[in-house]
Amino acid sequence: MAGGSHTLGASGAVLPSAIDLRDQLASGDLSAETLTEQCIARIEAREADVRAWVWFDAEAARAQARALDAHRASGGVLGPLHGLPVGLKDVIDTAGIATENGCALDTGRVPSRDASLVERLRDAGAIIMGKTVTTELAYFTPGKTRNPHDLGHTPGGSSSGSAAAVADGMVPLAVGTQTGGSVIRPASFCGITGFKPTFGAIARRGVLNQSQTLDTLGVFAADPLSAAMLAEVLFGYDPADMASLRGDRPPFLDVASSAVARPLVFGFVRPPAWDRVDAGYRAALEGLCTRLGGQVVDVTLPVEFAGAEAQRRVINFAEMAHNFRHYVDRDVTALGAATQAAIVEGNAVSAGAYLAALECRAVLNAALEDVFLGVDAILCPAALGAAPEGLSSTGDSVMNGLWTLAGTPAVTVPLLAQPGGLPLGVQLVGSVGGDAALMRAAHWLYSASL
Repeated sequence: MAGGSHTLGASGAVLPSAIDLRDQLASGDLSAETLTEQCIARIEAREADVRAWVWFDAEAARAQARALDAHRASGGVLGPLHGLPVGLKDVIDTAGIATENGCALDTGRVPSRDASLVERLRDAGAIIMGKTVTTELAYFTPGKTRNPHDLGHTPGGSSSGSAAAVADGMVPLAVGTQTGGSVIRPASFCGITGFKPTFGAIARRGVLNQSQTLDTLGVFAADPLSAAMLAEVLFGYDPADMASLRGDRPPFLDVASSAVARPLVFGFVRPPAWDRVDAGYRAALEGLCTRLGGQVVDVTLPVEFAGAEAQRRVINFAEMAHNFRHYVDRDVTALGAATQAAIVEGNAVSAGAYLAALECRAVLNAALEDVFLGVDAILCPAALGAAPEGLSSTGDSVMNGLWTLAGTPAVTVPLLAQPGGLPLGVQLVGSVGGDAALMRAAHWLYSASL
C-alpha cells in the first residue's frame, strides 16, 4: 500500500511532494540550486539503469537554478513553480534543445521555439531539467526506459521516461501526453500520480501531432495536489490550438485542496474488458471499495461505451496515417513495426467510418450525464494489472482509451500494490470540465487511511 499521505519511490523511500518543495523554496529553507543538485545526483546515480532521459545537461540545469536563486535574493516576484525541476516528454518542443519524438527520422531536430506549455513553465519559474524518453512518435514501439521498481518490467508508455523519472525521484514533476493511455497507465505501473485533464485544457502548440482529436497533455507527480499545482500553471487558451479551451484559468489547486463538504460517492465501474483485468488487481480494487463502504456504489456504464475503444482506434489510426505521412514518404522502413501497422490500418479507414467515429465523443458524454448525477467520480482500473515483465511492449491501454475518447479528466491515484511487488494505481474519472472536483476527490482518496 502506497497511500495515506505519501508515495513510495523505487528504492522504498518516500518521494518528496512538489507542494512541500515549493513551500521550502518560497520560505528560503531550500534553494533552487540545492534541490537541482539533489536531482542531478539522483539522475547520475540511476540513469544507467532506469534510462529515463534522452537529453540531460547538468550545467544547463545548474545555470537555471542559480539564476532563480539570484532572482529570489534580489526580491523578485516568485512564480508558482519557482525552482522546481520539471522533465518534459521528448515530443514537446524546446527552443535550442533537440526534440526527436522518439523517432530515428527526427534525429537532430532542434526547434527554434518553445511549445506554449514550456513558455508557461519558464514564466512560472520552473527549471527545465531535460527531455524524457517517449515511445516512437508517442505510439507503441518502446524506448529504452525501464521500470524503476523492477528493471525487468516496462514503465508503460508512451510517456515512459516522464513517469519513470518521477517515480525514481529524479525530478518531482514531469509532463507527458496521452492519446490512448499514455499518462494514466505508466503512472499506475510506476506507482505515482498521473493526471490527464479534460481534452483541450492544456494547449498543444509545439507538441507532436499524432491525433488532433485525441492528443491530450498530462502531468506526473508523487501526489494529486502536486499534480494539480503543475496542471494549474499549464491550463489556458492558446489560439494556435483550435481545441484549447477558452476562459480564465480556474483556481484549480485551491479547489483540489479544499475540504469536502460531505462524504464523497465513488461509482465503481467494471469497464469493457474487465474480464481481462488481472484477478489479483480486481480483488484489490474490490477490497478498496469494501473499505470505502457506503461511499461506493456499483455503476454500469451506458451501452454506448461497449464499442468506444474500437471507435477510438479508428480515429487514432486514421489521423496517424494523415499526420505521419511525411515520415512514410521519407522512409517508412525507418519506423517500427507497430507504427507501420497502425498507419496501414489508418489508411484503410473509410471517410464514413471516420466521420461516424468522430460523433462518439458527444454521445459518450451525453450518456455519462446521468452517471455523474449520482457520483462524484468514477472509480475503475488504471490498467489490466501491474507492469508486464519485459521491455518489448508498454502494456495495453484498453482501460484508458474510452476516457480519452470521451475527453473526460482522469487521474491515477497510487494506492495499491502487488503483495511485496509492483505498484497498482486506481483510476478516477470525472465529468468534462470537472477537473478540479476530480482532483479534490483524488486528494481525499490519497489522504484517507484505507
